[in-house]
Amino acid sequence: MILGIGSDLTDIRRIEKTIARHGERFLARIFTEAERARAERRTNRAATYAKRFAAKEACAKALGTGMRRGVFWRDMGVVNLPSGRPTMRLTGGALRRLEEITPEGCAPRIDVTITDEYPLAQAFVVISAVPAGQGGG
Repeated sequence: MILGIGSDLTDIRRIEKTIARHGERFLARIFTEAERARAERRTNRAATYAKRFAAKEACAKALGTGMRRGVFWRDMGVVNLPSGRPTMRLTGGALRRLEEITPEGCAPRIDVTITDEYPLAQAFVVISAVPAGQGGG
């Protein structure tokens, strides 16, 4: 059962300008350590950051909160499962909201797709409830 769907389109040039202007302050406020480590290994790090920014926006929409009700940027982080499939690791207010919307006896599953074609980065997030023990993630 689908609990929420979110999408976002981010201009990579805007992320490039923000990094140039605010640097470490911006990166530390928005991105998890895992996201930062991945982006810093990439040739086009701004596109990597922009995709993750879009995924966070899409996730907040799928949660039904946006960046309110105790949901903060670093409460949502893009991670890859051992299979390579991207998902979101939620903590803090984002995790509390996920728990609120997940029906009893079910586990949440977060499906994420991210892509970029300069100058745009795009993300879609679908949050579903699956029977407990059936591949939440």
